[in-house]
Amino acid sequence: MESRKEGYRGSGKQKMVKIVFVIGGPGSGKGTQCKRIAQQFGYTHLSVGELLRQEINSGSETGSMIQKIMKEGKLVPSDVTVRLLQQAMRGMDSDKFLIDGFPRNEENVKTFENLTKMDPEFVLYLDCPQDEMERRLLTRNEGREDDNIETIRKRFKVFMESTLPAVQYYESKGKVKKVDAGKPVDEVFESIKVIFSQRKDDKVRPNRHNHTCLIL
Repeated sequence: MESRKEGYRGSGKQKMVKIVFVIGGPGSGKGTQCKRIAQQFGYTHLSVGELLRQEINSGSETGSMIQKIMKEGKLVPSDVTVRLLQQAMRGMDSDKFLIDGFPRNEENVKTFENLTKMDPEFVLYLDCPQDEMERRLLTRNEGREDDNIETIRKRFKVFMESTLPAVQYYESKGKVKKVDAGKPVDEVFESIKVIFSQRKDDKVRPNRHNHTCLIL
């Protein structure tokens, strides 16, 4: 099936955009692998988690609501997340986006489809054992409030109950590319490179053409 693409308006012009969703449990290595993919294949990396934390740090009413929800290990409302993604994509000079940590449930999927009229080119699913994800989260020591054992386990539960059905939805459309993310970082990326290198417009690019842009 052909992927639907939307022309976003920016500076009076329209552009067609290509989107790849990257889905995986907490600690599966989404951020690490997305940075490498963006560097090698010229994508702009948008981290949903970072967009949400940026909104929290802004001190807005929406940010306060997001912070409360995240502390409870729950999912942020779909319209809030999609609106942040739309704003980020409109504000960037790019036509290839790697969206990290989205969709997180089937409602996210439907809201994204309804508001943007787009489908992803494909979904990269980082499949990682829960015990390995827990080990990574507890040892990465980034000072995040949601990296304590109680909240981590709530996040695992939400992922299993809410996000896996979204993966299954895209599997039914033949769009999921699954990678064993329990392996060492370099081995995981080698598997990912095979997937992207097979696509005619995603050949490896020299590092000087890196268009990575992680929203902080």
